[in-house]
Amino acid sequence: MAELWGQRVVCGQCALWRLTVAGALLLVAGAASALPSYDEVRADFRPSDTVILSAEGEVLQRLRTDATVRRGQWVPLADVSPALRTALVLSEDKRFFEHSGVDWRAASAAAWGNLWNQRTRGASTLTMQLAGLLDGDWRQGPGGRSVVQKIGQTVAAQVLDRRWRKDQILEAYLNLVPFRGEVVGIDALSRTLFGKAAHGLDDREAAVAAALVRAPNAKPALVAQRACGVLRAMQPATKTAIAQPRAAQTDCDALELFTTAAVQRRAFDATEGIAPHWARYALRQQAANATQAPGALATSTAVPAQQALRTTVRAPLQRFAVQSLQQQLRELHGRNVEDGAVLVLDNATGAVLAWVGSSGALSQASEVDGVLALRQPGSTLKPFLYAQAIAERRLTAASLVDDSSAQIATSGGLYIPQNYDRQFKGWVSARTALAASLNVPAVRTLVMVTPDAFHRQLGALGLPLRESGDYFGYSLALGSPEVPLLQLTNAYRTLANGGRASPIAGTLSNGGRASSIAGTLANGGRVSPVADSLANGERFSPTTALPPSASPVFTPALDPRAAFIVGDILSDGNARARTFGTDSVLATRFWTAVKTGTSKDMRDNWAVGWSERYTVGVWVGNASGAAMHDVSGTSGAAPVWAAVMGFLHARQPSRAPRPPPGLVQQAVRFGASGPAEPGRRTPPMPLEAARQEWFVQGTQQALFAINYVADSALSVSAGGKIDSKSTIVRASPQATQEAQAEAARILTPVKGTIIALDPDIPPQAQRLRLKASDDAGARVAWRMDGKALGRGPLLEWLPWPGRHTLELTDAQGRVLDTVRFEVRGAGVAPGATQAAAQRAR
Repeated sequence: MAELWGQRVVCGQCALWRLTVAGALLLVAGAASALPSYDEVRADFRPSDTVILSAEGEVLQRLRTDATVRRGQWVPLADVSPALRTALVLSEDKRFFEHSGVDWRAASAAAWGNLWNQRTRGASTLTMQLAGLLDGDWRQGPGGRSVVQKIGQTVAAQVLDRRWRKDQILEAYLNLVPFRGEVVGIDALSRTLFGKAAHGLDDREAAVAAALVRAPNAKPALVAQRACGVLRAMQPATKTAIAQPRAAQTDCDALELFTTAAVQRRAFDATEGIAPHWARYALRQQAANATQAPGALATSTAVPAQQALRTTVRAPLQRFAVQSLQQQLRELHGRNVEDGAVLVLDNATGAVLAWVGSSGALSQASEVDGVLALRQPGSTLKPFLYAQAIAERRLTAASLVDDSSAQIATSGGLYIPQNYDRQFKGWVSARTALAASLNVPAVRTLVMVTPDAFHRQLGALGLPLRESGDYFGYSLALGSPEVPLLQLTNAYRTLANGGRASPIAGTLSNGGRASSIAGTLANGGRVSPVADSLANGERFSPTTALPPSASPVFTPALDPRAAFIVGDILSDGNARARTFGTDSVLATRFWTAVKTGTSKDMRDNWAVGWSERYTVGVWVGNASGAAMHDVSGTSGAAPVWAAVMGFLHARQPSRAPRPPPGLVQQAVRFGASGPAEPGRRTPPMPLEAARQEWFVQGTQQALFAINYVADSALSVSAGGKIDSKSTIVRASPQATQEAQAEAARILTPVKGTIIALDPDIPPQAQRLRLKASDDAGARVAWRMDGKALGRGPLLEWLPWPGRHTLELTDAQGRVLDTVRFEVRGAGVAPGATQAAAQRAR
C-alpha cells in the first residue's frame, strides 16, 4: 500500500511537471508567434549616424546622433564579404543551411557533454541567437538562460526559420549582433576595426570578426586564438601534413599581432563628409521644427532619430566652395589667416545651396561654424544705409557728399572716422561713395538718417543686433556690431528680391516641402518651399518638385526703388574704380552686385553679393579673432566669392533686374571740382563725369555742384571808402585785418572735446585738424599750452595725452579765442611727439 501511495505521489508530481511545461510551452508559443517579420526588423533599424543627403540624393555628411551605441547602416547580405559569411557559419553554426532553426544533433552532443562534464561547443544556432536579439525575453542574462528562456528561444528559432528565408536570417544577424564594446552590426565593426566597408573584408579580417561574435570583450590574445581556429577551418586542405602545422603556427603568430592592433583601432569617425557644420545645423533645425511652432528660434540640440535627411544643398557646388576656400587660404599663407566660411542662397526660394562653415584641416578651430559665428561686418552694412537714405529722400545716387576730415561731437567725445586708405577724395557723389566704400561719407549719411532709425532698418532685414542704435552711435555706419554670415547674406538676398525679405530654407520633409530655418528674420515667417535652383536649370528630382502654388512668403523690408538703385550702384565697375580699380576681382563677365567689407584691424574680411538667381556670402578671418596681415576685401574674401559666382553661372546667364515703378532715369552733370583760379587758362575739371542716373520719381535734377565763394569777393583798396558805383565794400588792409581778427574763432576742436587715441592706428596717422573760422586771416597763429604751434587758419597737430589749452592769436600776439580739451589714450614719448609736431608745422 505504501509503495502504491508513493507511486501515486510520484505520478502526481510528474503530472504537475507536465502541466507546468505545457503551460510554459503555450506561453512561449504565444510570444514566439509575435516575432516581427524581416521587413519590420529592417524598417525599425536605426543607425547611430544620420546621413545628410544633397538635393540630388548624394551623401553630404554622416553625423553621429546616438551616443549610446555605435551602429552603422544596414548592410544587405550581397554587400557582405563572402569570407565573412563563410567564417561566421563555420564558427557559429556549421549546419545553418541544413537545420530548421534548431540543430538537434548539436543539442544532443551538448547535452551528452554536460552529462559527462565534458567541455563542448554550445548548441545555440544563428537563428536562435537572432531570436534572442529580436526579443529580450530570450536574451541570456548574467546567470545564463532559464529553462523557460531556453524553451522559448528554441520555439522562436523554429518560428523564424519558417517565416524567414535563410539569407534574411543571416543578413539580420550580421546587422544586429554586438561585436565589441559599443560596436553593433557588421558595418560599424568593419569601419571601426578595419577601416573599410563590409564587402572588402579578407579571410584574416573575417576570422577576427567571427571570433568577436562569441567573445565580444575578450582579450586580444584570446580573440586571436579563436580567430586562428576559424582561419584554419576556412583554409582549404592543400598543405601537406608536415608543412601544415608550421604554416598554421606562423599564420597564428601574425594573426595575434594583427588582432591586437585591430581591436584597438577606431577608424570609424563620428562624422565624415564635406558639410559637417551644415549637417549639424540642419539636424538641429529639423528637431526644432518638430517641437516648436514655425518661426521660433531653435534652442534644442537634440536630433531626430532617422536614417537620412534630404536637404537643399547641392553636392557639386558644396565641393567647389570648399575647394575654393581652402585654395584661397593656402595662397594667403604667411598672412595669419586660417579660417573662412561660404554661404550660397537661392534668391527666389531662400534654399541653402552651399554651406561651408570652416576651412577644415587648415583651421585650428574647425568645429566653429563661421556661418553662424558673430563677427563685425565692416562696410557690408553701407548698402542698407544708403538705401534707407535714398528711400527717405535725403540723398539721391548723384547727391554730393563731402569726403573730408570729419569731427563729430558725441557724448563721449569726438568721433573722427577715417577711410581705409587714410586719404580723402573731396566731394563725391553718393554712387561713388558707396561703390568705392568711403567711410566718411557713410558716417555723414548716418548723421542724416540717425543711428536709431538705421538700427530699426537693420532689424527689419533680420540682422540680430542686441544693443540699441545709441549704443553703437555713428560707428554703426562702418559695421561696428556683430552679425552672422547667415543673416547678413540673407539681408543681401533681400536687396536681390527688390526689398522683399523671407526666411531661408534648407531641409526637405515629406512631400518635398522645405523646412524653414527659423529665426532668420526678426519677425519670423512661415515655412518656405524649395524649388528649382540647379545651375543648369534641372529640378532636384521628380519626387521633390513642388506644386506651382507653393511659394515663399515675403515681407517688405526696403523700398524697392531704393533697393534697385543700390543694386545698380554695387554693379557699377566705374563707380568703384577710385578704390578698387577698373580691373578688380569684383568685376564679373555677367551681371552681379557685390560689396566688400573689412572690420577694424583686419580681423574680419567679407564679400557679399548677388546675381539674378543667387546670393553668395564669404567671410575670411580667424576664429580666434586674431588680426590678419595686410588682407583686404579684394585680396581675402572676394576671390572666393568670384570663383563661386563663376561656377554658378558657368552655363547660365545673369541679367540686370528691371526697374520697379516709381523710378526715372535722367542725364546728370556735375559742377567744377574747385573755384576758378585767376589767370588759369583751363577751367577746373568737373567733380565727376556726366552720366545717366536713376532717381526716385520727384528727386531728379540735371546739375549737381558746390557753391564756391571766390577769394576776391571781398576786394580792398587804399581808399577805405564805399564806391557809389559798386556794392563791394572797400577797406584798408589794416582795417580788414582788424575786422578779420575780431571775427576769428576756433571751429575745431570745440570746447570740452575728449579725444581718444586708437591704439591700433599708428600715432603718425592720428593727427588732429585745428581749424579757424573763415574770417580768420592767414596771419593768425596757434599756441598749445602757451607754446607756439604754427600759423594759418588750418593746421594739423599730433596729439599726446593730457589736458590742453589751445589759443588762436593775431599777428601781434593777442588771444582771439581759447579752447580747452583733453586727449586720452596711450601716446608716444613727449620728446618724440614734440619733434613730430615740429615737423608737422
